[in-house]
Amino acid sequence: MTALIKTPENVPGRSDLHEPVIDWFGEHARDLPWRRPDAGPWAVMVSEFMLQQTPVSRVLPVYEQWIARWPRPADLAKDAPGEAVRAWGRLGYPRRALRLHGAAVAITERHGGDVPTGHAQLLALPGIGEYTAAAVASFAYGQRHAVLDTNVRRVLARAVAGVQYPPNATTAAERKLARALLPERDDTAAKWAAASMELGALVCTAKNEECHRCPIAAMCAWRLAGKPAHDGPPRRGQTYAGTDRQVRGKLLAVLRDAVAPVPQAALDRVWHEPVQRARALDGLVDDGLVEPLGGGFYRLPAS
Repeated sequence: MTALIKTPENVPGRSDLHEPVIDWFGEHARDLPWRRPDAGPWAVMVSEFMLQQTPVSRVLPVYEQWIARWPRPADLAKDAPGEAVRAWGRLGYPRRALRLHGAAVAITERHGGDVPTGHAQLLALPGIGEYTAAAVASFAYGQRHAVLDTNVRRVLARAVAGVQYPPNATTAAERKLARALLPERDDTAAKWAAASMELGALVCTAKNEECHRCPIAAMCAWRLAGKPAHDGPPRRGQTYAGTDRQVRGKLLAVLRDAVAPVPQAALDRVWHEPVQRARALDGLVDDGLVEPLGGGFYRLPAS
């Protein structure tokens, strides 16, 4: 039987959750560069792009180099999109680099180089979806939005709905619940968004949760129910070895390290299976991450 996230109609107002989680965040939040007062909205946006499906430990060095090289959107917009792909390094899912470059161009052209403040304006930027628009509006500008990443969804699933894990994909019921639980004040809502996300990242983790450290353990519906095991669809595992993703990464690594166009023969050496290698290369070209040139040469995109 699939466990359902409770809707606001059958969950009472939970303002009692806000204060303990926000207080805990004030004492235990990690000192991350995009959270510092001098970081600015662009730094928040860069971090949000990089942190999608990637842990903080891997993001930090790439983020620091990125901000040092491109401290404003206009700085990135001046460079070729291939330079964004190159600087992305081994963070994975490199289309995020192209999308961030596209957002920087749009910010420069449409908004005078300043990350827009409005949620609708953020959502209109290329490569920005509902989550990223809400996160930037909340974390950069202190606005009241439901910010639903995997960590927040897990906290709400356990604390309010009483289930171990949220559904594999975000549902309308989850969004409705998250909006219903938002504090009324903008500044408190922004703090709640950051605090609940940090709680899921550090304490209410997917495995080996540390309930003894949780500021809302005494009111957590899942814990009070005896921590019933997940009875929904199987959790999706992340596989990498032998997949097209791995081959794409190897091909991109050669192109990132090259200062000149790369011949086909050099790319052929990165993977033994020719059909999979060709499929991976074609996919990179289709995604705009690799640009084919005449004579069987390839490079990162120049425009």
